[in-house]
This record gives sequence, C-alpha cells and structure tokens, in this order.
Amino acid sequence: MNKKRHIRIFAFGGNEVSPVGLTDENGKAIIPDIAMQWRRTSETCKHIARIIKQYPNDIFVITHGNGPQVGNVFLRSEYSRPILPPIPLDVCGSDTQGSMGYMIGQILGNELKTNGIEKTIVGIVTQVVVDKNDPGFQNPTKYIGPSYTKEEAEERIKKDGWVMKLYKKDDKGNEIWRKVVPSPEPLDIVEIEAVEAAIEKGFIPITVGGGGIPVIEVEPDKEGNFECNYGITFKNGKDIKIYTGVEAVIDKDLASSLLGRMLIDRAKKRGEEVEVTFTIFTGEDGAKLNYQKPNQVDLRRLTLEEAKKYLNEGHFPPGSMGPKISAIVKFLEGGGKIAYISLTEKYLETLEGKAGTTIVRE
Repeated sequence: MNKKRHIRIFAFGGNEVSPVGLTDENGKAIIPDIAMQWRRTSETCKHIARIIKQYPNDIFVITHGNGPQVGNVFLRSEYSRPILPPIPLDVCGSDTQGSMGYMIGQILGNELKTNGIEKTIVGIVTQVVVDKNDPGFQNPTKYIGPSYTKEEAEERIKKDGWVMKLYKKDDKGNEIWRKVVPSPEPLDIVEIEAVEAAIEKGFIPITVGGGGIPVIEVEPDKEGNFECNYGITFKNGKDIKIYTGVEAVIDKDLASSLLGRMLIDRAKKRGEEVEVTFTIFTGEDGAKLNYQKPNQVDLRRLTLEEAKKYLNEGHFPPGSMGPKISAIVKFLEGGGKIAYISLTEKYLETLEGKAGTTIVRE
C-alpha cells in the first residue's frame, strides 16, 4: 500500500510579495517598486523555508496573488497606449505568473540552500478554465493595481471609465480605493498533470499564480472548427478541448481551493492516500467578526458549518475575507479536512491554535 502523503498548499496573499496600503506623509499611495517587492518576498520566504525545514517529508505547493503586479502591468499598458498596443488582462496575468514565479522561486530556493535543503522549485504558467456566462463578468469585484485616495478614484472613474471600489481604511482612517475587474469562478486547471508531475519528482511547484490565466472552452461549429481570439481558427477537431483567453482575473484563493480539491480527487481515483491542507497567508492574523470595529472578535477555530453560517450572514466582505472563507468552504466540502488563515510568521502558532484561524470539516 502506498504511504500516505501530506501536501501543504500555501497561498501567498498580495501582502506576502508586495507591501500594500503604503502612503506618504500626505496620505498619497506609494506604489512598491521592484526592490521593495523582492525584499518583502524575501521576508516571506525566510518563514516558508523554516516551515519546510521543520516538515522535510511533506510536499509543498505554492500559489500566489498578483493583484498589485497585474494592476501595474495593466497600468503601464494604459499609459503607453500612444506608443504600444494595449495588453489584455489574460496576457497581463501570464506576464506576472512568469515574473513572480521567477522571483519567489529564486528567493525561496536560495533560502532553502542556506538551510541545507536542496529543492528544485518550478514555476508553471497555468491556465484556469472559467464559464463565459459566469455572472462575475457582470459584477466586477476583484481588486487589482495600486491604491488610490477617494478623490483619485473618482477622477479615474470619470476620466477612464474604471470600476473602482473602497478597499479598506488605513490605520489613520483614510479610505483606500482600488480598481476592480471581473472575477469568474474557476472550474478546471489545464496544466494539472504538470503540477502532479512536479510533485512526483519532489519539486516545489508554483502554480495558479494570480488565480491562473482565465480561459474559456471554445465550442466547435458544425464543421468542427474552433474560432478563437484574434482570428485564429483550429479546424476539424473532434473530441478535444480548445481554449482561448478572456478579460478577467481569477481569485487566487478560489483557484488554490480548486487545486487542492483536484489533487485530492485525482489521487483518490488512482488509489493513492493523500492528505491535503490548505493555508491562506494574509496580512491579518486570521478571520475576524466585526473587522476594524470596536467589538472586533478573533476567530481562532471554526467548523465548516460555523464558517458557512458567518459567511451567509454577511460577516465577511466580498472584497476581503469573503473569498478566502468561500475558498476554504469549497475546499472542505470537496474532500479537504482542515484549512488555515494565517500570517506567515505565525503559521506554526496557527497549527497549535494560538494564532490565525483554523477551520475544520467536522
């Protein structure tokens, strides 16, 4: 009988790879430059390397958000319109998957080596399938790009037609606004076999970066031809799946949840024993009730039913903790037994129930 394997999926939030909510003395948002992003990622990877060293027999899979980075790529594209053609959001996503996979992979690889651990880390440019009729296309909710003041946001809405929403308030009570784009539900991972192949080789895959590149399955016409973007046609196909990109950004936590469920389901079908735990690293020490209010309450441990109850009652906003709790609910309902919401530096404390939020199926 195969030995039971433990796969730990670590979903890095935007704060793990890029400082968010930074402002100058006048309250104007500071966009982190590349050096700041590398230094922040280095801090995160020091913690991850210590975790990997403590659990040498476990398998680690890394996913990450890309909200600030894909927003910056999109913004550069907008500013360079007089010179260069605009870049669609799916290509912006693939751009950041490559660059961030390189950054995380190199820094974590170096950290592991300094801890005496030789591990190959591989970034996988990953397509994630969505439904072209998903209601998310009609109601943009996914934050991307830098932060803006309320006045700056109103100017962008009026001048550029952007959809912008309140992100949160800083520690001084100033409103932080960001651009929002469609965020459809992830349904399938095209490169799932590549992820499993990396796991089998003992590699650490970085996958579904930024939630994955959003693609839809193309329906063939009567002749079996597939009409894709940019006038590209694939002819006479039978019993195959053809994909093309769409303008959207998938929530990385929902995509990471899907990844966990697929790894569990596929292993089960192969007759393999596998335990998958799902951790969402975020800038807050776990989920909370009445967030940023005088009666705020830390939620250290929840059952699946309690998490669903609080979610349905509206305690977790759609633009912040809501997708995280939704992702964990889907993961637990799809075969996972336990999930965590934690600061990277408090992961080991979270495992002990002393920090973060632990959510269990039973």
